[in-house]
Amino acid sequence: MRASLIQIDVNERESVESRRRRVTALVREQTDADLVVLPELWTTGAFAYEEFATEAEPLEGPTYEAMAKAASDAGVWLHAGSIPERDPEGPLYNTALIFSPSGDLAAAYRKIHRFGFDKGEAVLMGAGQELVTVRLPETTLGVATCYDLRFPELFRALVDAGAETMVVSAGWPERRRAHWTLLAQARAVENQAFVLACGTAGTHAGVPQAGHSIVVDPWGEVLAEAGAGEEILTVDLDPAKVAATREQFPALKDRLLGLEPPRR
Repeated sequence: MRASLIQIDVNERESVESRRRRVTALVREQTDADLVVLPELWTTGAFAYEEFATEAEPLEGPTYEAMAKAASDAGVWLHAGSIPERDPEGPLYNTALIFSPSGDLAAAYRKIHRFGFDKGEAVLMGAGQELVTVRLPETTLGVATCYDLRFPELFRALVDAGAETMVVSAGWPERRRAHWTLLAQARAVENQAFVLACGTAGTHAGVPQAGHSIVVDPWGEVLAEAGAGEEILTVDLDPAKVAATREQFPALKDRLLGLEPPRR
């Protein structure tokens, strides 16, 4: 399975519409990939809190339409990053969109863990409630977004739901880049799964971005890592390595905590 992570430079000089056109073109070029991944809130920037309300879209808004068409044109599975979603009957959500190669919406994931410590995203957006997995021909994706990466219980629940490849879209700040790499490897090792973590580059809302999108295998080995700037990171994965790793080192079978008690 070939995956391409598009690490986008989200800068304040570019309009949302201009960036949407540019990213659509980049996705359409990934015809050799099976799966394409975009970062979190790439239309606005993950720290551009003042733009969330003004740039929020309905689920099937302009970004949805552009990404559905791009997935279909390229013939790829597309994790289209996330958008600020405006629910007509509720709050804003940080919502990830996943499209099939036919351009159909395969899943939408509303981010569960909101960043901000009682400000920013944490107060401007609602919290998602549902885990999301997506079955591809080669593997089952578990979907997470940025701050979710710090919560191992979410990833363990995704494993229990059948996930073999964790896909994380993010707008991670440069000042905590060491955590980004460490946590991506930890989530891979403890769940014996691939981790595909795609972040943004550049600076937006005054916050330098970490870049360094990363692909980690089920043993925690870094298969590929981007630099600090805009870059497309492409890597070939062997999905069978997940089952092989879990069989060779069956740590998941030794779990005792967090499981349902045995029935009598």
